[in-house]
Parts: sequence; C-alpha cells; structure tokens
Amino acid sequence: MMNIKEAAALIRNEKRQGRRAPASLRGQLSLEDSYPAQMELLALHEAGGEALAGWKVGLTAKAVQDLFGFHEPAFGHLLNSGRMESGAAIAGASLIGPQIEAELCVVMGDTLRGPGVTLAEARAAMGGIYPALELIEMWFNPSEDIPLFLAENVVHTAFVTGPATAPLDARLNLLETTVEVLVNGEPVASGKADAVLDGPEGSVAWLANKLAEFGRPLEKGQVVMTGSMIKPYAIETGDRVEARFKPFGLVELLLE
Repeated sequence: MMNIKEAAALIRNEKRQGRRAPASLRGQLSLEDSYPAQMELLALHEAGGEALAGWKVGLTAKAVQDLFGFHEPAFGHLLNSGRMESGAAIAGASLIGPQIEAELCVVMGDTLRGPGVTLAEARAAMGGIYPALELIEMWFNPSEDIPLFLAENVVHTAFVTGPATAPLDARLNLLETTVEVLVNGEPVASGKADAVLDGPEGSVAWLANKLAEFGRPLEKGQVVMTGSMIKPYAIETGDRVEARFKPFGLVELLLE
C-alpha cells in the first residue's frame, strides 16, 4: 500500500498537468487512508498558493450511495481557483466525462464546530445561499475504488455560483426549493431540495460534524456545496447549461 503523502503528491502533480489520478494509485489506499490523503492534498494545494474556498458534500442521495456501495455522504474541498461566476465559459477539451450537478451553495455566516451540530444550529449559522452548478469529471466508476474517489477529491473539478440571497429569511423552508436544468435551451432535469439528506441544513450539519474528526471547524465565510438536487447530467463541448432555482434565481455555464 502507498502512504498518504506519496499518494497526495501523485494526485497533485497530475492535477497540475490537467490530468486525474494516475492508474498506479488504483487499489493502493485503504478507506482509513482516504480522507487523510485528501487533507494532505489540500495542504499541498495551499502550500502552492491555492486558497480554500470551502467544501462540497456528495453522495447525499440514498440511491447514489447504493449505486456506489458507500452508505454515507462524502466530502471534498473547494479551491478559490475553481470558483466561477454565473455565465463562465469553461474549457472542455481536457475534461474526462464532464457532468453537471445543480445544488444550493451555502455561505457560512458563523463558524460551526462539531461534533454534535444540530439541524437548527446549521440553519442558524447560514449567512446566505447561492444558486450553483458543480462541474465534475466522471473519469472512473467510484464504486471500483471508493478510497481513491475520496482521496482524489470526490470527482470535483469546478463550481459556478449565481447571485446570493442574503441574509436568509428565517421563515423560508429550504426543503421546498426546486430547480429546473436546461441544456441548450431544452429542459433535461428537475429536482427538489428534499432529495438532499435533510435539506441543505442536513448537509451543513453533517459536514461540520465530519470535519471535527479531522480537527477542523466549518468556518465563517466558507462556502458549502450542499449536494445535487438532480442526478449528474453528462454534457459536451459547446453545451450551455442553465439551472433555474425557485426562489434563488439562475446560474449558467458554457462548456466551450
């Protein structure tokens, strides 16, 4: 088995050259190594001048957990260099199996420290919400190597945010949020926030409690991609994607 520092360095070197994790890492990490390797990868990014924007929560739907054979959510990190504003054009030529997910992106108004964070505490700590799209690369079947899936950062590539709604109205039921996704003007998917754990609050609470296992708080000002309200949808170069969230507005990206 490979040690986590070697694994993280390999993943980092490949990312810097626009590639995903090398085949030599397949089967080389244990589940216990996976998140420590991801944290080491994040440390290498930060040492190289990257800044942490926040976190993503994935595998929030039971059907997806069943598909991958991993029966809990998963987290990854978000870098400022991977954040884009609505309408951004993203180069598609080097991407492997690009797919999009539509989700709510929470900006933290207060710091949360687990363990024991509740749904109510998670909601109270939310500073605002962005309508968002996540670009992932399904470069391999995660069920074939869950430790590598987690270590390599949960197939994350970039995320795109629309205008923020802030502060949040305390009376707003986030579970009632809906989204319609269009590609090149044609509807291709729709969903509702109740498909994500216990809604965005559930994702934020789970993340704060999970990060506590690694001695990290969920910090004020960080953003959290709370989990997709639709199944991942494959896109191709030339596709223009729109996600229309009610009541949070529109976010768009172009894969050029």
